[in-house]
Amino acid sequence: MHKKPEEELTLLGNKGTEYVFEYDPSVLEAFSNRHPDTDYFVKFNCPEFTSLCPITGQPDFATIYISYVPDKKLVESKSLKLYLFSFRNHGDFHENCIVTIMKDLIKLLDPKYIEVWGKFLPRGGISIDPYVNYGKKGTKWEEIAKQRLANHDLYPERVDNR
Repeated sequence: MHKKPEEELTLLGNKGTEYVFEYDPSVLEAFSNRHPDTDYFVKFNCPEFTSLCPITGQPDFATIYISYVPDKKLVESKSLKLYLFSFRNHGDFHENCIVTIMKDLIKLLDPKYIEVWGKFLPRGGISIDPYVNYGKKGTKWEEIAKQRLANHDLYPERVDNR
């Protein structure tokens, strides 16, 4: 029998939320998937992601897209918001931020499949859009991840707003 989400979570509905300004994966929380026998995608869009350039300390702004197929656990959205917010004063390159986000979510959730895509605003006349994914080893999702990585940007969006 599954626990009720409110029995598994500490952040959702908590009026005393503390905001962490340095990278902190410990704020992530998960709850039980009531439908582990059904494959479905969960997608998060974070249009206000910020981190810092590790060399200059200047802010970097991005939209982060996280899509995953849950197995036994789902990430609680408030904890995900707080986690992504924790990158605010974190100095790291765009690519490292995206890979770190994916690895932290794999550690928390052990999903069937996950992908993280960062669409960073340009600095110095160039934007960087790192993409990373993972499919659970020994499942159909391992092959899907390989195919998706090879084809992830076949139809790139028209960039006229950044």
